[in-house]
Amino acid sequence: MMLPQIEHYWTGRAKGYSEVNQHELATGQDRVWLGEIRKHLPKGENLKILDVGTGPGFFAILLARAGYDVTAVDYTEAMLAEAKKNAGEVAEKIHFQRMDAQKLDFPDGYFDVVISRNLTWNLECPEQAYAEWMRVLKEGGRLLNFDANWYHHLFDEEKRREYEEDRRRVENMSMEDHYTCTDIDAMEEIARQIPMSRTMRPAWDLEVLKNVNDGQAYADEHVWERVWDQTEKVNYASTPMFLIHAEKHIKANHMKRTLEGLVS
Repeated sequence: MMLPQIEHYWTGRAKGYSEVNQHELATGQDRVWLGEIRKHLPKGENLKILDVGTGPGFFAILLARAGYDVTAVDYTEAMLAEAKKNAGEVAEKIHFQRMDAQKLDFPDGYFDVVISRNLTWNLECPEQAYAEWMRVLKEGGRLLNFDANWYHHLFDEEKRREYEEDRRRVENMSMEDHYTCTDIDAMEEIARQIPMSRTMRPAWDLEVLKNVNDGQAYADEHVWERVWDQTEKVNYASTPMFLIHAEKHIKANHMKRTLEGLVS
């Protein structure tokens, strides 16, 4: 079981990762992200949203500020502590809980939206996580998962060349390298042991959701163009972010009752 090792790594990264989120909140990236997220939310007021793997709280904070009912979970206590600090006055409006993203302690059909960023690739059992996320969604609810093929360059020679070109480009442009400011060796050790580093996505995600959710999912492989700032685009040119959008299947008998109600 790798969860303790993964938790230990992210405990050490909590402060530095928090600074990234603080920068996003202070420079208008939160407004960019909120605009993108709202395009994919179901209609209705008082949406109950679960932010899985909230980290230092970026999604939870911008969604709580926008008036949504937000629950934010993370397995790492240090990340939750940073999230609460970053949330400031809206912290009391967010339901923070320590929880494993692969084993959620919520009842079926509890949320209108489940959202996540940069988490799935870092899980031991991502297929189980997808099943859990769909389980806690209401029928017609939305799953929004933003992720990328992080560390795929450890297993693919062409991706390795592209990754190294990213590093050279960052240096030539005198930008901060988002990889070298982390403990690369520790992260790569973890990445070599978890399944998603070897898997080309989002094809894998759509296949899993086809089994979990009767195929009602699609991938937007250009979302990075809309939500990343220029520094991110240069740092991660070889690993563009995608969005997995899935809508929980509405069962036939429920659909029949709904239609009958509309007709009567």
